[in-house]
Amino acid sequence: MNRILVFVLLLVCFSCKRGNTPITVELSKDWTFKNVKDTSWLTAEVPGEVHMDLFRNKIIEAPFVGNNELDLQWVSKEDWAYKTTFSVTDKILLKKHLELNFKGLDTYASVYLNDSLILETKNAFRGYKVDVKSFLKDENELRVVFKSTSIAEEKEKARLSYELPEGNRVFTRKPQFQYGWDWGPQFNTMGISEPIELIAWDDYKIENFYVEQSVLNDSVADLIFRISYKTVIEDRLTYEFYINDTLELIQYDEAKDKSTRFPFQIKNPKKWWPHNIGAPYLYDVKCVVKKGNQILDSISVKKGLRTIELVTEKDSIGASFYFKVNEVPVYAKGANYIPQNSFQNQVKKDHYETLLSAVVEANMNMLRVWGGGIYERDIFYDLCDEKGILVWQDFMFACAMYPGDEAFLENVKIEAEQQVKRLRNHASIALWCGNNESSEGWRRWGWQSNRGEEERAEIWNNYLKLFDSILPEIVASNTSTPYWESSPSYGRGNPKYKTEGDAHDWGIWHDEYPFEHLQDNVPRFMSEFGFQSFPSYEAIKFINANDSISIASPAFSTHQKHARGFSIIENYMARDFPVPTNDEDYVYVSQLLQAHGITMGIEAQRRAKPYTMGTLYWQLNDCWPVASWSSIDFMGNWKALHYKAKHSFDNVLVSLRVQNDILKTYVVNDNLKPENGTLKTRILDFKGNELYAFSKVIGVKPLVSALQTEINLKALNLKASEVVVVSEFQNKKRLFYLVKPKDLKLSKADIQQKITKTTDGFSIELYSKALQKDVFLISESKGHFSDNFFDLLPNETKVIYFKTKALQLKYLKIKTFNKLLR
Repeated sequence: MNRILVFVLLLVCFSCKRGNTPITVELSKDWTFKNVKDTSWLTAEVPGEVHMDLFRNKIIEAPFVGNNELDLQWVSKEDWAYKTTFSVTDKILLKKHLELNFKGLDTYASVYLNDSLILETKNAFRGYKVDVKSFLKDENELRVVFKSTSIAEEKEKARLSYELPEGNRVFTRKPQFQYGWDWGPQFNTMGISEPIELIAWDDYKIENFYVEQSVLNDSVADLIFRISYKTVIEDRLTYEFYINDTLELIQYDEAKDKSTRFPFQIKNPKKWWPHNIGAPYLYDVKCVVKKGNQILDSISVKKGLRTIELVTEKDSIGASFYFKVNEVPVYAKGANYIPQNSFQNQVKKDHYETLLSAVVEANMNMLRVWGGGIYERDIFYDLCDEKGILVWQDFMFACAMYPGDEAFLENVKIEAEQQVKRLRNHASIALWCGNNESSEGWRRWGWQSNRGEEERAEIWNNYLKLFDSILPEIVASNTSTPYWESSPSYGRGNPKYKTEGDAHDWGIWHDEYPFEHLQDNVPRFMSEFGFQSFPSYEAIKFINANDSISIASPAFSTHQKHARGFSIIENYMARDFPVPTNDEDYVYVSQLLQAHGITMGIEAQRRAKPYTMGTLYWQLNDCWPVASWSSIDFMGNWKALHYKAKHSFDNVLVSLRVQNDILKTYVVNDNLKPENGTLKTRILDFKGNELYAFSKVIGVKPLVSALQTEINLKALNLKASEVVVVSEFQNKKRLFYLVKPKDLKLSKADIQQKITKTTDGFSIELYSKALQKDVFLISESKGHFSDNFFDLLPNETKVIYFKTKALQLKYLKIKTFNKLLR
């Protein structure tokens, strides 16, 4: 754009009147709360919820420490009131339209403005807007009274002649995990979970702006700008559209229909890609609405241009399940995501940034937002857009059958439409899924037992109303994003789980199958599988409220929510690892065990590409400090799994497996270009002596997995317990062992270390004369190691970076697997 045009545009902008645009005031200050039975009010934080307000006022102990969860169940059985007073200026009072916008009330709330009842709510996932023009004064009191969920739940339960699985939570539209899960506590929250806004406007207000994409290819992107609004104007209005701050389109429209649409075209568009195969480019799109020279309102969105398709085609084996982005088949690599805290107001911007950066750093390109949690805040999806992370978005239904009465379904309709419209501009949204495991539960978990045919038919028909009719219709009518009824398509009890759709394979863990089960049972898309481990020493000390890392303490036992959790971990550990006798080593080995099993599954699934086209393990994160399936614990510490998954999710992966004494080496290429180089294979003893070497120049086509070499191990006459296979391709090394970890005969040797201060932490240089397995670096300083739980080859130097704000690294402990073997 030339300087003269820029000057003219600036002159036009500054000459525009802005006095008539909507005014938004957030009511977040001076809140108090109390038990409705009490007389005194205490200070409250809004947005927030009652448990954290009670804790801040020293009424209760820290909910996540020790056994405190058990002592705090009374909180959700009480009713709680919140109130604030606020002033309204004459400028706002004189506006023609005044409305209160409640973005999140959790859950059964009665709202009073100056003692007038203006709203009653029954859905934590919905927003509510109320016209308050006739209620507002110069000085106002806003009061919100929350009722215990049990009252409404028992009332709804009594309407049915049968019981629905799984408990009363199904009647309440709030995060289902708050009722307790096998990785989470029972904290049934109440409160003002999202900001309350007072919005004042006169003649025009934008309600929604959707940048709809109709055509996208390398030469052109055809878009439709869809705007819905409220207005009393009937004159012609001017709509100005800016792309990356450049005025690209001016249109005119009569303000009659409360919505309007304008076609627009971008030539040679830049596409949005998942970060591992391209740049996640985002356009800044802004709309300014004017009447004459007066600006009425404006709105901006960031828009990534991409096509997304869920391909579920019948084939000779069953049916595929994979995502195409911009016509390219993308192997989905990632994990299942749950809420980051049982108390959502404790999750800050930094938490989102840190966690999602860890997703990218671990070479993941997809997260599945699990249906028992929450529709995440805008910042989550904004960051996924920016970082190039695809999002599989569940609707908030999990592991249960739900009511089918008209009131419940109408409530859900509004919830779903609001959420789909809120998120539809996000390039990261790859799928809307109806529920988590509800269909699987109905088919396999005994929910149909002892029910008559009529009862079973009614429950299933209600399921179909919601997940096969209402939700897909809402998705289809408001966005082009694919919809999937339920995850998984088939569970492990049906052999089709390996040949059709997406799968949850809990043969490991729940059924206690050996990890090797995952190598021979690969589905078309693995959307859930997992294994528990203990959290970091830091988290365990927090739970125990002292410096003890005892995992046998009563406090820690309440932070293991799976009934067989401790015994399953020990059973698996005894199969593959030495079972330590002290807690510090036991925690360490539990993380190695988890990483060993899950990465075995990740790599088996990736080797099976394109038969298998996705791996999402359970789970990425925790909502409190706990023994769980997560790869990052509640304190933000990466477990061994996250470090090792980073390597197993690498775009170019060298992966090895032994079958019938044949060592097979595969190279998986997720890139859009061929990968060429020399594949080197060496077999070393643990002192570094080379026993075998082989190299081969290879070329790996884009988006494939291919077997590259086969070596007959019998012919080499090796001592399997005393060697390591080192495969190297494009300067990246992968180590592979021929026996289980417990059977390795590792050497004992010291690790030499050299620590150097850097601008943002320390570099740590390590060297050993013998192979050191699963080197674990521990520091009392808060920070992050660039690598951990790694193998150190003999006579080679490895440099690790520790990012920290600490000025001195006074304490660095090194733990290795070698020291556990006798």
